[in-house]
Amino acid sequence: MTKRLFTVLATLILLVAGSARAQEHYPLTVTDAFGREVTIPAEPKAILLGTGLDLVALSLIHPDPVSLLAGWAGDMKNDTSGLYPRFKEKFPAIADVPVIGDGITVSFEALLSLNADLAILANWQADTDTGRQAIAFLEQARVPVVVVDFNSDALKNTAANMRFLGKILNREDQANAFADFYEGRVNRLRESAAAHPEPGPTVFMDGLPNPETCCFAFGTGGLGAFLAITGSRNIAEALPKQGGSVSAEFIVAADPDAYIATGLPDGAYTSLTIGPGVDPQAARASLARIVANPPLASLRAVREGRVHGLWNYFNAVPLNILAAEAFAQWLRPDVFSGVDPAATLKEINERFAAVPFDGAYWIDLKAN
Repeated sequence: MTKRLFTVLATLILLVAGSARAQEHYPLTVTDAFGREVTIPAEPKAILLGTGLDLVALSLIHPDPVSLLAGWAGDMKNDTSGLYPRFKEKFPAIADVPVIGDGITVSFEALLSLNADLAILANWQADTDTGRQAIAFLEQARVPVVVVDFNSDALKNTAANMRFLGKILNREDQANAFADFYEGRVNRLRESAAAHPEPGPTVFMDGLPNPETCCFAFGTGGLGAFLAITGSRNIAEALPKQGGSVSAEFIVAADPDAYIATGLPDGAYTSLTIGPGVDPQAARASLARIVANPPLASLRAVREGRVHGLWNYFNAVPLNILAAEAFAQWLRPDVFSGVDPAATLKEINERFAAVPFDGAYWIDLKAN
């Protein structure tokens, strides 16, 4: 055997061995976000998504996440997040993916007909009677079901759930890279806040403001947790964790240092137009209209120009670090001088996103 032939054969053997090691990833037994032990027989190629919003997570670790779908809930397709048109533009085949429910209800007939090899449910779905029924139904049909959690204690759980998805989908390198990136950004915020333990400004976060009613305030859960990491103080921290209704009198009496409204594209359910595909000037104009009237117009935050807007869906997708960085930049710029959410989004789009996230996701009343 010549030296050249030996080298070629050795290279082939190494390639085959490497391929074999990759295939040994399965069968794979994992523990999901609910502590359930699940065995996945082979690399998933036909996935059921219990909520379409989890397609965002898949799109950060897979170049063509739509190709993985056997079926999905129609919530992202029919909701007000503004994400679906962006995905459809990049992946037109998404329009033909069978719909298995609306994120709340499930079509069990559709589940059976799609020959899926994995189902992914969100934690808020799995913890319902319908979710438990769907899990039992799928497991009886020998379709493994895993639960992921991107909205409960998101700053703690997001990176772990991304690593989990990467493991079960055989995309560990990409998922770990995103998780490392995410954790680095979170740790930077925590370290800066720890170095400045003095109380930050008081904040009123107004959920989906509407001139017809006043007002929904975020509590310490959900997006409220993104305030806490900056050391800022939520005027509604005494409310239930998920937040609740407050009166105009409550807001005026608290007279917060800063005001943040959350909104949606096209102003759906709210007067604030913000999110995917939205022009920053349109978002800013809608925010200005919101604070032009009582009781908000009388607040010190409004008079002094500390008024901001944020896309309402940040707490449902792994892009939530952008909300935390926006809060840091707005509320304590002296403490978080190196934080730049625009640069973070740019890096996400360049390094991870199968579908670029364009538009105005956060906005200041005063243009920078």
